[in-house]
Amino acid sequence: MKTILPLLLLFFCGVTFAQTTSISGTVVDDSGQPLPGANIIVTGTSTGTVTDFDGGFNLSVSLNPPFTLQASMIGFKTATIEVTKNNQVLNFVLNEGTSLDEVVISASRTPERIFESPVTVERFGLKEIKNTASADFYGGLENLKGVDVNTNSLTFQSVNTRGFATFANNRFMQLVDGMDNSTPALNFPIGNLVGMVETDVLSVEILPGASSALYGANAFNGILFMQSKNPFDHSGISASFKGGITSQEAAGDNQYVDYSVRVAHKFSEKFAAKANFGYLKGTDWVANSIEDQDMVGGTRATNRNYNGLNVYGDEVSQNLKNVAALLEVAINPDTGQPYLPAGANALVPSVNVSRTGYSEADLTDYEAKSVKADWGVYYRPWENDFEISYVGKVGTGTTLYQGLNRYNIKNFFQQQHKIEVRNDNFFLRSYVVADNAGDSYDMLFTGININRAWKQDIPWFAEYVGAYVLTTLGGGTNDQAHAAGRAQAESGRFLPGTPEFKAAFNKSVNDPDLSTGSKFQDASKYYHTNGNYNLSHLIDFADIQVGGSYRKYSLNSGGTIYTDADGAIDYSEFGVYTQIQKNLKLNENLNLRLTGSARYDKSEFFDGFISPRLSAGLTVNENHNIRASVQTGFRNPTTQDLFIGLDATRAILVGAAPDNLDRYSGTYGVSAAGQIAGQPSTVTRTGRDAYENSYTETSVIKFLANGGANVNDLEVANPDLVKPEQITSAEVGYRGKLNKIIIDFSAYYNSYKDFISQTYVRSPHYGTAGENTGVEAIRRLDYKTYNAYTNSEANVNSYGASIGVSTKVFGNFDLGGSFTYAKLDFDRAKFPDFVTNFNTPTNKFKASFGNTSLFKNFGFNINYRFSDDYYWENTFATGLVPEYHVLDAQINLRVPSFKSTFKIGGTNLLGDEYFSAVGTGNIGSMYYVSWTINNL
Repeated sequence: MKTILPLLLLFFCGVTFAQTTSISGTVVDDSGQPLPGANIIVTGTSTGTVTDFDGGFNLSVSLNPPFTLQASMIGFKTATIEVTKNNQVLNFVLNEGTSLDEVVISASRTPERIFESPVTVERFGLKEIKNTASADFYGGLENLKGVDVNTNSLTFQSVNTRGFATFANNRFMQLVDGMDNSTPALNFPIGNLVGMVETDVLSVEILPGASSALYGANAFNGILFMQSKNPFDHSGISASFKGGITSQEAAGDNQYVDYSVRVAHKFSEKFAAKANFGYLKGTDWVANSIEDQDMVGGTRATNRNYNGLNVYGDEVSQNLKNVAALLEVAINPDTGQPYLPAGANALVPSVNVSRTGYSEADLTDYEAKSVKADWGVYYRPWENDFEISYVGKVGTGTTLYQGLNRYNIKNFFQQQHKIEVRNDNFFLRSYVVADNAGDSYDMLFTGININRAWKQDIPWFAEYVGAYVLTTLGGGTNDQAHAAGRAQAESGRFLPGTPEFKAAFNKSVNDPDLSTGSKFQDASKYYHTNGNYNLSHLIDFADIQVGGSYRKYSLNSGGTIYTDADGAIDYSEFGVYTQIQKNLKLNENLNLRLTGSARYDKSEFFDGFISPRLSAGLTVNENHNIRASVQTGFRNPTTQDLFIGLDATRAILVGAAPDNLDRYSGTYGVSAAGQIAGQPSTVTRTGRDAYENSYTETSVIKFLANGGANVNDLEVANPDLVKPEQITSAEVGYRGKLNKIIIDFSAYYNSYKDFISQTYVRSPHYGTAGENTGVEAIRRLDYKTYNAYTNSEANVNSYGASIGVSTKVFGNFDLGGSFTYAKLDFDRAKFPDFVTNFNTPTNKFKASFGNTSLFKNFGFNINYRFSDDYYWENTFATGLVPEYHVLDAQINLRVPSFKSTFKIGGTNLLGDEYFSAVGTGNIGSMYYVSWTINNL
């Protein structure tokens, strides 16, 4: 006790007299420009702050000097200075680093230099967000190497890598602070419509290629990671005000605005909170193509069965001879006689005629809107890296979406809620994502049902045939008879803008029954839990991680999308994984980094699947890194692949879950010839016919084109039910610095097994495919077209490469460029009915030139993109996307006295309108002015 007591007294005296040390200073770059948002931290602790708009900071810590202070910022090399006294003023100068020095977390779920990443990673940080010439940060992703951005509409852009791109891009995962941003109803991300507010974005990482080993089933083509600013590190008020015009030949010049506000405060070392709000409004890109989908370049004048690309309602079509045959036997209740006399059928040609449709502009106002808000509270009970947080997100918006048809996604609403516990070594998070379709509607069915509200299909075609016959009997020519037929059938048609049209429109968009309306109805959700633990602080041998995830879906569309008319459909899936990473110092100049990972996933509908990944990275002289990896991945069928049940007019889509086949049914009319042969006037069929009683669509087209004479033209389809898709992917790459030139190269080869896609089949209304009765049904046009979800028997492979080069020229000007090559290897001639949706140009080139400090507080940036032409295929439309060239540019001025940055910019300055998918509106130009205040 005599020894311990003096020691305890000495200790408590030391505590009593420990002083609070205050430090202040600035952080600038090597040209003297202040660096707002730089991190200042006491080395070895979590105590720190960030610099303000002028690069200044003040920090008080309960430590006695000496200790070390560290300044860091993404894109710059870290600097340290020792604190030796109280009230010391420290002035940090950070030298600009290269892209190789940036830290990423996506490749291995642990922080690492992008230089050492075992796979390709693209990064978009604060510097890139500040300097992008695009109107917002999300559009700026289009300038990254190997990244494709397909523009669905002004507020809905779909990010993809390495091919197989559609707007329903369920091969590509999008995570916001670890939360999946895909919608429960559609099962894919909808861009940034209800995503992140720009003033809160800290960084964006894109991991191209299969990543199932760490991230599960949907990480098949790649992952987009968006990370927000933590209020402990980034506090204060930031705001961005952006306004300008969109300019398009079809829509003219229209105003748009984009506002965002971020409020964050660090109340203490234990508690911090933030809130964000964003608002965008503009006019969408007008889609007004009248190109005939059946006869490319055709018009109503050249094709009586005209089906305009952006014209809706003209999808309803009948063969006139079939109609005439029915009218010869159908009794007119007013006269008691057949509608047409016997033999009139001989006067009518066997030609398909479609109803007159409405243009897309008649069915939407092209409003584009996004309103989103999020908030978070963060608690650090021990004032260290252990953190408990709750984050909530809500968003609503209006946009256009092109999938099966064209949709006006109006007042769509999505919410997310997450609780997370984490520190530097682990995280455990649970969240729910729920959506509501709001006032959304299908524009194709809107056009169809406005027509039907005025005049049902059978009377319309009956009047057409009746007038055609009368004109022919009166000596009229074929053209005159068709003109008379359409004029008679069109009498009294609802014209856009009239009260009758508006009433029919309002009735349709509020009716979810697609036989009479067009409302898109949904209130689905999913629940997700995942966690990860890094054992590196416990094990010295290697870095080892373990983790897992669980997801439960609850589909609830009321029978309008899925076959859930009798109640919600629930199902679940889970996965577990591990990763081991080992660094081997071979000699002074060589370091080998080996990474191995494996994941097991199981859906309740399918057998479990193991996804391994092996990679190696060899660092030479700290300036060169050679990497190679091989991995397998898998993709579970999506909710739509399994449970959709939707008559999209062009075809009926029926999901391939075993218990889904009989959940969809429809009643269809039988031709007069079929009725004469003894068949009933109507038949009721189920979705099972698509998979068990069908012919391939191409064989039916060939059979009918040859007059139905050669039965051997027909080929039985009966596709297998869908099952998980698998991929084996090999990649090699190089990152390095040669003098002042930074090079990043990668090449890959993907081989797919059981490739998931859709195939068109035609099922006879009666009889069996392959037998005489089924053949007769096809010959009489008594069939229905289905779109079945299945797996390809063909070998589907893809391969490609990309290279990016960046350097400094003329002193401090940034110059960069990239080239990407992508190719599909698939025998389309052998499998003509199978749709891969590769939808990717073979060649892409991108370049950038700029200077963040051309002179004091002034910078600029120019971006150029070239895309080769490519063939687009999708359930809505197929066709060629021509090559395009796009030039974007911006200049910016920093005004420290107002803590503000002003920017003037424009996109597509060449003015050459283009599109990235057949059926969407041409993308015009955007011109904007922005004012960002105190954005840290």
